[in-house]
Amino acid sequence: MADTITKSHLKAWLHEFATLVNQNKGYLTELDSAIGDADHGANMSRGMSSVVDVLPELEESPIDQVFKKAGMTMVSRVGGASGPLYGTFFMKFGASADGAEELDASALAAALRAGFEGILARGKAEPGDKTMVDAMGPAIDAMDKAIADGESLADAARAAAEASRQGREATIQMLARKGRASYLGERSIGHQDPGATSTTYLFEALASSVDGV
Repeated sequence: MADTITKSHLKAWLHEFATLVNQNKGYLTELDSAIGDADHGANMSRGMSSVVDVLPELEESPIDQVFKKAGMTMVSRVGGASGPLYGTFFMKFGASADGAEELDASALAAALRAGFEGILARGKAEPGDKTMVDAMGPAIDAMDKAIADGESLADAARAAAEASRQGREATIQMLARKGRASYLGERSIGHQDPGATSTTYLFEALASSVDGV
């Protein structure tokens, strides 16, 4: 595939993710109040706002350094599980890029999967546990399939966003097996997972940032 995503597109992705998180901060908090600590919205908003604040100082930095800084910022600024998990995702994504100034579709998919594998290793969650994994796994699988089928980068990103939305919706009927939500047992069923919801914003932001590439 000839189309590529540049560092500017990737920084736009972080900006758009921060915007979506801020716009939906109250909704994320509402979701988390039902099955968690009621802080996911505030934590993610604070963390991503801090990420956006550091981006101007990274104008000359390659992709790996941009995402390493983004990841470290999330870890240092966000409490609970979301900071370490999103921080790990960004740092592993960056490490996969390894000094590049742009990524083709296959390299982007590889970086996303590296980030996902970092989350799996850090959080020890599995598909079906009612976590962000349930939105991120299907999204990355959908992107891989779209790329293998020869679709454009923009179409692959849209497929990933749609798969993440479906994964998010699927968490509603899941029994939570990780985190504070797992303490609720059967009462966790019927509630949408906040981490899966913010993950959907991550992939919707990606689709928006590469639209027209």
